[in-house]
Amino acid sequence: MTKNTQLTIALFGASGMIGSRIATEAVSRGHAVTGYTRRGGQLPPGVTAATGDLADETTVKDAATTHDVVLSATGPSRTGESHEPWLESVQNLVDHAIGARVLFVGGAGSLLTPEGTRLLDSPGFPPEYAAEATSGAAALDLFRTAPEDLDWTFVSPAPVIAPGERTGSYLVALDTPAGGSISAEDYAVALVDELEQPRHRRQRFTVAN
Repeated sequence: MTKNTQLTIALFGASGMIGSRIATEAVSRGHAVTGYTRRGGQLPPGVTAATGDLADETTVKDAATTHDVVLSATGPSRTGESHEPWLESVQNLVDHAIGARVLFVGGAGSLLTPEGTRLLDSPGFPPEYAAEATSGAAALDLFRTAPEDLDWTFVSPAPVIAPGERTGSYLVALDTPAGGSISAEDYAVALVDELEQPRHRRQRFTVAN
């Protein structure tokens, strides 16, 4: 796949902090992005709006059969609600997105220290992020046990990700953080680079500035 090939991308969570930047980056490179939101959230310019839930089997199947890529930038609840519905939606993606390339915006808690301990299990890990990180690690496990015909990539950011500058430059590693932080804009650059030039099929990788 070359950078000049237009991809059709079904992006769930397209109105969020990370999803909106992925959409903007992809559109700027000439890709066709359909942004799925559950409640019709505002989308970046150039994105085709669609209403749909990652938890809905028909929606995911339709997205996979009509797009080259199905991309999830969703995440578990941060308001104290159960994370089980979100994990069920991830399982739905794993089960029903066969035929499309699947990229998943993952968390950093499942990344490993140099000693091999998950960050979420390390002393000093912020307790307010523990539930979210644990669910993110469970999502990674769902992909690692996915059917062999699922073409997936799980992209973990550095431990700190926030809006910032788009430099177009980033560091890559597999399971140990490549650095302490990354801008959401450069995370989007790295993810769209992976779409255009796949290097981590059926793998998790991580990026940092």
